[in-house]
Amino acid sequence: MLYQILNAKILTPLEETAGAVVVRDGRFAEISARPLDGVPSVDARGLYLAPGFIDLHVHGGGRCTPMSGRAQDVLAMCRAHALRGTTSILPTTLAAPKDMLLRAVSAIEEARHADAPFRILGAHMEGPCLNPAQAGAQAPGALTLPKDLNLDEFLDACPSVRMMGVAPELDGGMALGDRLAEKSVVASIAHSNATYDQVVEASAHGYRDVTHLYSACSGIVRVGGFRVPGVIEAGLNLDEYTVQVIADGRHLPIPLLQLIYRCRGAENIILITDGLEFAAADDLKEGEIYTQFNGVRALYEDGVMKLPDRTAFAGSAATMDRLVFHMRKAGVPMAEAVRMATLNPAMRIGETKLGRIGPGCAADFLLFDDDINVKLVATGGRALRDDWKILEDARA
Repeated sequence: MLYQILNAKILTPLEETAGAVVVRDGRFAEISARPLDGVPSVDARGLYLAPGFIDLHVHGGGRCTPMSGRAQDVLAMCRAHALRGTTSILPTTLAAPKDMLLRAVSAIEEARHADAPFRILGAHMEGPCLNPAQAGAQAPGALTLPKDLNLDEFLDACPSVRMMGVAPELDGGMALGDRLAEKSVVASIAHSNATYDQVVEASAHGYRDVTHLYSACSGIVRVGGFRVPGVIEAGLNLDEYTVQVIADGRHLPIPLLQLIYRCRGAENIILITDGLEFAAADDLKEGEIYTQFNGVRALYEDGVMKLPDRTAFAGSAATMDRLVFHMRKAGVPMAEAVRMATLNPAMRIGETKLGRIGPGCAADFLLFDDDINVKLVATGGRALRDDWKILEDARA
């Protein structure tokens, strides 16, 4: 398979450039200054060409979730997001009883080996070692202390666990960070009531990421009259950490997106949907209460999932294209906004051939317009949907 994409605004995403992007045998071969003679062409005039989106934190989509313990549900949720531009994904578990969690990660592992037109990069376990004081929409009864977690049991069921969210201030949290680092699993501070100093300490124990900054994170409190900063302030200030951001325009208003960008820059922000099984679904009804697979109820209202008492959000119904759109609304240049959804997540989990357009990289790419309306999704150089005609000539 050989073809070239012409006239697109190319987001590598380290820069916006122009040229002919040559795809050969499922990989990017080169960005040529001029079109190649005799090579089939795709005219992408007026569109952006970007790497496929990568979502490291998503609990479901298309009314499916890995918490069901069924590989077909994992594949269905990934397909729902892929149709909207996410070509690589870490299906993410919720806190749940051990048997349910083991079934969930086993289903992810099984689905990862299926022949599918998207990439399941492994599993992300958000919990169960989370702080009950910051449980949010996680099931409080399913939480456990890090010292009581049998990590090897989960890694045996799913050797491809790539990320785990943990509250490091809990008993055994620092030691668990050390174990995760030994196993090359990214340790992310999640649903945590840690102080700033504890976040600094955690960085010496392998923690390198903060889960959905501002959501289920401790902030400044007064202790004896003194202000004590927390996870939020550490995430904004410490260079050792990347920060996950739910830029759906609901969890974080535009001024907070701007603040995070000013503090951390494009290279340290990772866009995540945190989507529940209700994300990438077209049949949600305003004001309806839905029950997640783990039993937690969520109200769909104002384009986001909320706890029924409206005291907090319960996850998102967003897709990655809308996150990039809202970062653009926050004034972030297009290439940098795309970087947050492609190169940065790839780098965070050590994927060197994904998330960028360059020689030898996987030809997972999108074509979209100025408002991030996705017109084409391709993985390994092949269009994801047969009803897109744009690559028909190049498939031969």
